[in-house]
Amino acid sequence: MTAQSDARYMALALALGRRGQGRVWPNPQVGCVIVKDDRIVGRGHTADGGRPHAETVALAQAGTTAAGSTAYVTLEPCAHHGQTPPCAEALIAAGVKRVVIATADPDPRVAGKGEAMLRAAGVAVERGVHDRVARRDLAGFLLRVTRDRPFVTLKLACSLDGRIATAAGESQWITGPQARRAVHMMRARHDAVMVGAGTVRADDPSLTVRDLGITRQPARVVISREGRLPENAKMLRDGATPPVYLCHQAGADVSAWTARGAVSLPCDVAAGQVDPASALAALAAQGITRVFCEGGGMLGAALLAAELVDELVVFNAGMIIGAEGIPGLGAMGVDQLARSPRFRLDRVQQMGPDIMHVWTRPDLDQVLDWRQSQA
Repeated sequence: MTAQSDARYMALALALGRRGQGRVWPNPQVGCVIVKDDRIVGRGHTADGGRPHAETVALAQAGTTAAGSTAYVTLEPCAHHGQTPPCAEALIAAGVKRVVIATADPDPRVAGKGEAMLRAAGVAVERGVHDRVARRDLAGFLLRVTRDRPFVTLKLACSLDGRIATAAGESQWITGPQARRAVHMMRARHDAVMVGAGTVRADDPSLTVRDLGITRQPARVVISREGRLPENAKMLRDGATPPVYLCHQAGADVSAWTARGAVSLPCDVAAGQVDPASALAALAAQGITRVFCEGGGMLGAALLAAELVDELVVFNAGMIIGAEGIPGLGAMGVDQLARSPRFRLDRVQQMGPDIMHVWTRPDLDQVLDWRQSQA
């Protein structure tokens, strides 16, 4: 295989892996393509819920033609016995002669062991094809394993002057149907959707994905220090299916919600509110790798101030509300521009009458390069 062929097949494996975004947690979203004589004989991605793994799916499709083939895998094949046998072992048993890996796996049960198992069996191994792209795609898994937190996307939908509602609280709808549909697609690509208690009390959201034919819904997360929430909230009316996680201070009475199926996650408190780092750590412990935060302003400000936002998605509508309107973010205590959180523009897209800006933290690649941080 040429370097150009390797890049092409790995790009396909990465595209397959992205199909698992929001659907495979706590496992990583992996894609696999098996090629023999420059012909694809098997392909697959991690199935909903995390099993079977991508390699298992692709090998089953390839059958006996996998012997003598090259497998392109977006993450180092696992080397440990869990609920399924090691994928490295399966590749060896199928007679694969070469494995091309996009990026290494930091999980201590795997890290380097998958490669070593393959090499010991005489399989040629190459790593690093589209490594940066793979780390971006697998950011949630990498952060959960190396930093005990999920990848966080913060979404804001506001007027041109940064307001999310009028002074009277009217907010439906600032953005149009195309932008709202895009938000539902973003929800579907995350493991969980997160809001603050104020949003639950004001809007009573269901936080589900609608009108997209989605069968595996994201979990719902509510941040509420004291747990003062309506007992008849929409997200509890379905028996907390998909799961509802309630992040609160220790000792708060959340029995009304847990009785309806919500999962209690006691967290630390900082500056009078749930510490966002503690809440994200609690979610990571549940296996969640990607969180889509939709508000409110205090929660968004707290995440930004703590440097916990990896991606910022801003929808701007062509309207002006004025200073008396409710701002998109709460107070952050920024008194110098040098201390202001900065983001790097990734892309701009028109959504009907609205504009979507997607920004990423400028040090994201460094944050995701766990090998460099451990050096």
